[in-house]
Amino acid sequence: MKKSLVSVAAVMSVVFLLTACGGKTTSSTTTTGASSSPASSANAASAIDTTSKDLTVYTALEDDQIKTYLTTFKAKYPDVKINIVRDSTGIVTAKLLAEKDSPQADVVWGLAATSLLVLDQNTMLEPYSPKGVDRILPDFKDKNAVTHWVGIDAWETAFIVNKVEMEKRKLAIPQSYEDLIKPEYKGLITMPNPSASGTGFLTVSGLLQLKGKDQAWDFLNKLNENIAMYSLSGSKPAKSAGTGEYPIGISFGYRGIQEKKAGSPVEVVFPKEGSGWDVEANALMKKKTIKQVAKDFLDWAITDDVMKEYNKNYAILAIKTDSTKIPEGYSVDPVKQLIKNDLNDAAKNRDSVLAEWDKRFNAKSEPKK
Repeated sequence: MKKSLVSVAAVMSVVFLLTACGGKTTSSTTTTGASSSPASSANAASAIDTTSKDLTVYTALEDDQIKTYLTTFKAKYPDVKINIVRDSTGIVTAKLLAEKDSPQADVVWGLAATSLLVLDQNTMLEPYSPKGVDRILPDFKDKNAVTHWVGIDAWETAFIVNKVEMEKRKLAIPQSYEDLIKPEYKGLITMPNPSASGTGFLTVSGLLQLKGKDQAWDFLNKLNENIAMYSLSGSKPAKSAGTGEYPIGISFGYRGIQEKKAGSPVEVVFPKEGSGWDVEANALMKKKTIKQVAKDFLDWAITDDVMKEYNKNYAILAIKTDSTKIPEGYSVDPVKQLIKNDLNDAAKNRDSVLAEWDKRFNAKSEPKK
């Protein structure tokens, strides 16, 4: 990933202009050889299981997305049993790291690129270039000749605000990060715990890159005064805003738009200073035996059919396509809304940022289940 979002914005701006806008599995038989994908020659020495039809997939994708996304995979590979292990980004990342010496997942699908970079720093990813990887925009994939991870879309910080509850309190709808620290919002805000949630981490990491270290922590101290609770899920603040339990939720655009479509009286606000963001990405886990069906899954995960499904939820895709659309509900240019962001730097500093955040603010976190 390049050091700055400038190149991302430049490339994707062109795209939008052009487009008018869990158990461990085992197998009894293995063979040795490379995948049919010519770009995956780095796997030539790996044991490849061509017989197993059992696939364990770790993911942080939203529950209501997974079933729809998998429709075309199941149509093409009806005999494959998919074991989905789903949780929030931080929990999936922690689980993968804990299983480093005995990995249970075959593939990771839709996990934050910053988390995959951490896994890669721990030599936990098997290099593999899925079929069609050349279509993925350069800033949405690993830079190695044989990719270690490949992105599918990007998601960003948004405020989900209950208009009815705000009107009851005669309060204005916040439009910026700075608005959130106004005293009138005390006790009305929830946001995700960055140790558990990718949305929480991209928001905190984004603020650090936007404001600089000292000013960002000072801001987060002030924001903490207005926080009622830090949730373990990136989507829960949006849901809480939808019900009115806590009328302001720091969440992400897709979930707020879904709340609005479902009839909740919410407004989706993208902060005027710019949104923190990350890339949802896929990778092959390093194991003694690599399943061919795992590679097949990663090939499928960047096909046109499933990209169309991703695009129903996310405005920024990892591929250039004439059919890319900005989903209904995005009131701003999604590319221009994103801050300058160094994902490699975010991954490198992830542990220290989370340790500092936990020390300062974890007392207000939702209890772990």
